[in-house]
Amino acid sequence: MTDDHTLWLTRRRALAAGGAAGALALGGAGLAWAQEDDEDDEDDENGNGGGARTYRVTVANLTPGQPFTPPAVALHRPSAEVFSVGEPANEAVQQLAENGNLDPLLALIGETNAIRTATVGGSPLVPAGDPGETDLPYYTSLELSADASATHLTFLSMLVATNDGIVGLDTVELPTAVNASETHYANGYDVGTEENTELYEDLVPPAQSLILGGDPDGGTTESNPDLATDDVIRPHPGVSGDGDLDPAVYGWEEPAALVQVERIE
Repeated sequence: MTDDHTLWLTRRRALAAGGAAGALALGGAGLAWAQEDDEDDEDDENGNGGGARTYRVTVANLTPGQPFTPPAVALHRPSAEVFSVGEPANEAVQQLAENGNLDPLLALIGETNAIRTATVGGSPLVPAGDPGETDLPYYTSLELSADASATHLTFLSMLVATNDGIVGLDTVELPTAVNASETHYANGYDVGTEENTELYEDLVPPAQSLILGGDPDGGTTESNPDLATDDVIRPHPGVSGDGDLDPAVYGWEEPAALVQVERIE
């Protein structure tokens, strides 16, 4: 799981495979960026600034029936908090969870100096068995570099075949020594902003095509105010089977993802 290559997907192929439209984050070249500030090149006594540290982050889909949007990975200072279990979701996490829309998350990262660097993969991640015969990967490896003040990692993807589900890691520590590696297991979370109708008409279109293949039958990439709820982020209850989603097809057991982090420089 530590291959140094990334399995990319062109935007055209991603859109064709997923039937994506609008803001749904299902493809394109990977995005990467780093914050700049006026800190000195040398580490101070608190570990701020200093030379760049480079990490390889490998994300793998462990579910049998849930596709992920391209993974978003951020390296940040301990003070940064993208999401927190037990707390209400911010707008950026809500938009990712309901619509696969990465734009608000990218804006949040760009406006938050404590987030030192971030990247987004270029492809959705489907289950290893590829039930929809999409030829999409089930894992990807991303490389990020940040100054020494970035001591923690956050990872987020949408659980595509859910109303408002994500899979993620919230502020885990980065390995400090070169060649050190740590493996984390990420669970699914319900962000508590939309009813879990499990109806295709209320899900993003690739919820069907990425797992069942073929063209999606309806769907939406817009939030429906009539389905809005006011809850907190909590462990996802899974697929109940009350709507269009068959638990035998779309269900999963935790953990939903494996995230391996290696410091390579």
